[in-house]
Amino acid sequence: MIKLKQYQVDAFANRIFEGNPAAVCPLDAWLDDGLLQSIAAENNLAETAFFVPPENGHTSFGLRWFTPVAEVDLCGHATLAAAHIIFEVLGHKGPAAAFETRSGQLLVERKSDGLLAMDFPAAFPAPCKNPPPSLALALGLSPVEVLAGFDYVAVFENEDAIRSISPDLGSLSTLDLRAVAVTAPGRDHDFVSRVFAPKLGIPEDPVTGSAHCELAPYWAGRLGRNILRARQVSSRGGDILCELRGDRVILSGRAVTFMEADIFI
Repeated sequence: MIKLKQYQVDAFANRIFEGNPAAVCPLDAWLDDGLLQSIAAENNLAETAFFVPPENGHTSFGLRWFTPVAEVDLCGHATLAAAHIIFEVLGHKGPAAAFETRSGQLLVERKSDGLLAMDFPAAFPAPCKNPPPSLALALGLSPVEVLAGFDYVAVFENEDAIRSISPDLGSLSTLDLRAVAVTAPGRDHDFVSRVFAPKLGIPEDPVTGSAHCELAPYWAGRLGRNILRARQVSSRGGDILCELRGDRVILSGRAVTFMEADIFI
């Protein structure tokens, strides 16, 4: 029997029960992929992050992310959660933690105000000339614009439209891209969003860092500003401070530990 430590962290949250919960499991070395997937399925959270310590003279932690059904290439809230555990529980002393991932090296810097700032690759979604007809039908509303990146980005006129959407998740799961992000100008924030990823086993993701790699460049271009305050208006909700820096986007937020547990496998 193997005993592993696991933490549950609310990411992009100022207190527990907000933001997006992620499981974080520190490892001494990588376990079998099937076992990692089984742990993530058992957790049944949007993401479980696994990391291993730097090795062979390197300074970067190895980091992987799993939904209940699949490994993914990029996850923001679970990266934030993993960095939070590395700083607050493992006592990492440096000003930043570096991670080697399927999306290259990612850096998370600890700020003096308590924010954790993640340096991620920016994605620039392109206007979708012929969006799938099933997209608007599944959302129940017609967007004013649709873009395509690694997700479909459906743009609406106002925050009320975003809050009112009750999608047909079965139809959304048949689309070819990873997920659907719906977004609009916010009343109290520069923009708001919601994200649906049923094909990854996530009906609605509470707060999605990776989607803001697409949303921040779009809104920076539209609003003419590189620093933006965003709010994901899921039922839990969470705030993300976004800064576009060329081909990188800095996503900043806070995280709170909710639970510490042991896994027996």
